[in-house]
Amino acid sequence: MSLPMTDSADHPLTRALALTPAGEALTAELSGEFSNGPVGAPPEAGFPFGGLLAALCAGAMRQGLGITGPLRTLSVQYLAAAKYGQALTFRPRLLRGGRNVAYSALEAGQGERLTHHATATWGRDAEDAVALTPMQAPPPPLDSLDPTRTLVGPLRPRFTQHVEFRFDGGPNILGGNEGRAVVERVWMRTNDGAPLDELRLCYLLDALYPPSWTAMKAPPMMTTVDLRYDILATPTPETAPDGWAFFEFRMLDLGLGWTVDDATCWGVDGTPLALSRQRRKLL
Repeated sequence: MSLPMTDSADHPLTRALALTPAGEALTAELSGEFSNGPVGAPPEAGFPFGGLLAALCAGAMRQGLGITGPLRTLSVQYLAAAKYGQALTFRPRLLRGGRNVAYSALEAGQGERLTHHATATWGRDAEDAVALTPMQAPPPPLDSLDPTRTLVGPLRPRFTQHVEFRFDGGPNILGGNEGRAVVERVWMRTNDGAPLDELRLCYLLDALYPPSWTAMKAPPMMTTVDLRYDILATPTPETAPDGWAFFEFRMLDLGLGWTVDDATCWGVDGTPLALSRQRRKLL
């Protein structure tokens, strides 16, 4: 059964993505509803969710600099954990602007404490350009998957409350992929009723537990150090109907105190929409 959809203007995710101008900066309030800690524990058991912070970095650069071109790449360094109950301030700057491509950067922090650094590339599509889309079989039809294959239980990250899941073979959290490929495949959408846009895509590209948590029954704790997104195509109602898109999360490496994961997002017809790569430090 699908989760109830609400008016997106009143949804906690919409409020969490809101940015308030403050002179040359912008601010956002961080709600414990978007903690990466388990939903069965207080929000303070975790830290603000990295996918939400990535979306806020992208939104602050677009809003603060008046950028109109599509987002192409976003790279975020998580320098220190942000704290709840204290506004996060974003200071974007334009590195170079142009008619077709623009480059921007951003620093974010709380008081004198720097928490994030981000860069982004923005670029318009060219008309009548050569295009060769990689061959990709369409994902399994949404209606073909068991609607009970979703994410439940007190150990799921708190931020997943705002996402609707439909797993293809999963979820395999806490050892379900032990001894086999460390991959999770899942249809996802935000449950605020809004179409899939660049900010919600930034949110969803990180909106699952680390893939390595499926490889062992007692995985180590870890924290994100670097997160990079490449947006290949702007989602549309045709490629992401009702906000749904298909994601594959794959662990590439775990060793020497680090883990590296990839995620790929496809539209309903197999159109590649985005890629991400995330490096985490084991604690």
